[in-house]
Amino acid sequence: MWKHIVANVLTLMIVALVVLGGVVAMAQRAFYAEGPLEQAICLRVEPGATLRAVTESLTEQGAVTYPMLFRVGAQYDGRHARLRYGSYLVPAGASMDQILDIVTRGGASTCGTEVLLRVGIAAAEYQVRELDPATNRFVEVLDLPLETTEFPAAYSDIAGRTDTRFRIAIAEGATSWQIWNALSNAEFLTGDLPEVPAEGSLSPDSYEVRRGESRAELVTEMQDRQSAILAAAWANRAEGLPLASPEEALILASIVEKETGIAEERRVVASVFINRLNAPMRLQTDPTVIYGITRGEGVLGRGLRRSELAARTPYNTYQIDGLPPTPIANPGREAIEAVLNPEDTDYLYFVADGTGGHVFSSTLADHNANVARWRQIEAGQDQ
Repeated sequence: MWKHIVANVLTLMIVALVVLGGVVAMAQRAFYAEGPLEQAICLRVEPGATLRAVTESLTEQGAVTYPMLFRVGAQYDGRHARLRYGSYLVPAGASMDQILDIVTRGGASTCGTEVLLRVGIAAAEYQVRELDPATNRFVEVLDLPLETTEFPAAYSDIAGRTDTRFRIAIAEGATSWQIWNALSNAEFLTGDLPEVPAEGSLSPDSYEVRRGESRAELVTEMQDRQSAILAAAWANRAEGLPLASPEEALILASIVEKETGIAEERRVVASVFINRLNAPMRLQTDPTVIYGITRGEGVLGRGLRRSELAARTPYNTYQIDGLPPTPIANPGREAIEAVLNPEDTDYLYFVADGTGGHVFSSTLADHNANVARWRQIEAGQDQ
């Protein structure tokens, strides 16, 4: 009799183990399988949030079907103790394992809100943007001029969140004064900038920063990036260029940057100025004259006067030979590389073509004909 009882107990135990093994296998498959989320979501993990709170949020948003299994899986490998606060993009179909990896790996938030200080050629402004998880694109929430001193509650609420990202985007061709002015007024930076950095020394780029970051340290980073770009481009320059130093290359790159906003034209525009320096011919470029008037502090906002074109100043390339004494803006990587590896052309002239680009020519006669066509286009635009 005891043998039968023991046999039955063993049988039940084996059956239970088999069933348990099947349940575990099913749970494992469910944990790693594609999840129910049909559209990406932005999951916000608050500072100090518990695994239960995160699980409830995921369940409410349709990302997790089995909340208990999600918590057990997190506790099994210890990830329940590694939650990182922030806002995270959870893609459609993400498995429970993938979601746990997203919220525990750390690093910058991958969605949510962003305060962007955009420094352009004409003005600087704050843009408050929020990522739309469905399209993975930022939607503008708020737009404020740099001069804002009293910020609306909507801005303060977003800027005060622990997971809001702060970024500064510098346009290619912005002057050092424009960048200095923007950084000096940026409400989320700290410290002083006693003087305007040398023209051309700052790399136009996108910089992610922390609230309270030092202005001086950020400028140093901008200068370090520009120095590295210039050094690398100079080391790989073409032979026979009429440029005696990296500093002269930076000056010419700033002129090319101000002359064209079309990436495909940079090396061709650079070739015109290289050919003129080799000729030798005067550069005769309006942006240098304008810089001599404004010193990079804002936009001229009008056409050049005859008296300004006739005045002999260090920046008037209609009146002086060679390059002006300093850059006239902060050129980007592409403009720097363009002047150090220009297109091989015989062009000496270019003029606007009415489409935002330029038409190039090798002779003065062709250039005069192109100028006449441009004036006809201008006259038609004014009507």
